[in-house]
Amino acid sequence: MLRAYVALVLLGIIWGTNFIYMKWATILISPSQTVFLRVLFGFLPLLVIAIYTRAINRQQLRYLPHFTVMSVLATTLYYYGFVAGTALLPTSIAGLLSGSIPIFTFLASIIFLREEQPTKRMTLGIILGFLGIILSARPWESTQEIPLMGIVWMIVGTLSVGCSFVYARYFLSPLNLPPVALATWQSGIATLTLLLLTDFDHITAITSDIHTLWGVIIGLGMLGTGGAFFIYYYIIQKLGPVKAAGATYIAPIVAVIIGAMIGESIGVIELLALVLILGGVVLIQLPKNT
Repeated sequence: MLRAYVALVLLGIIWGTNFIYMKWATILISPSQTVFLRVLFGFLPLLVIAIYTRAINRQQLRYLPHFTVMSVLATTLYYYGFVAGTALLPTSIAGLLSGSIPIFTFLASIIFLREEQPTKRMTLGIILGFLGIILSARPWESTQEIPLMGIVWMIVGTLSVGCSFVYARYFLSPLNLPPVALATWQSGIATLTLLLLTDFDHITAITSDIHTLWGVIIGLGMLGTGGAFFIYYYIIQKLGPVKAAGATYIAPIVAVIIGAMIGESIGVIELLALVLILGGVVLIQLPKNT
């Protein structure tokens, strides 16, 4: 049990550090190129393990349309939204906004599944979460430090991955596929899609900074994408999905700490926004009988 909780903390740290790698990469190459490298180096270890464990097979090709939808919602659009947003925002703000994923997942569940009727406590959680997002955006200020498009891209990413959970629950959960198979198929299809859509001009510029290069390959790709997947499902197996969601509380805190360490301005507004978003998430995820 202790090992599972250590894994949970590790996952939150990995997710939280992803934003600094994305920030470094987008200084040298485009967001789409960054997403391609992230997905590619996340897919390769997944493929090796899926083949070794025989988790994927030809019979699964019948579910290719579902895998394709998941590749867009849970990989391509999700990652692009986060990378494009992080390129424009301070890493602390981008990481802070990522904490709202459970809020958008819950909203998508209400809209598309209509199985979950929000209680007053859940409604309060949604309101608090969006107040945190508004505080992060600070639309009343004229500063260019936090451009609106950065906020929009982060919301696109969170909404996309939120919808992917709903889609997976409705269409893929009944199929009882191994989690590694789903991750391998969706990341593989996303890799092919990005290979066709990405403009690779000047992508070699990332080799000019060895720290950024290895940060993208290992930190963002192998660990932040492929490795994070395995850790996440290990935690679900050992602790259950509700406790596994605790990693989403750790990631924004790590991102804010890293932002402060690299000299980003972390003031009362940022800390209040963090408290509101995480408080909203807690209210949404608490069992109804509490």
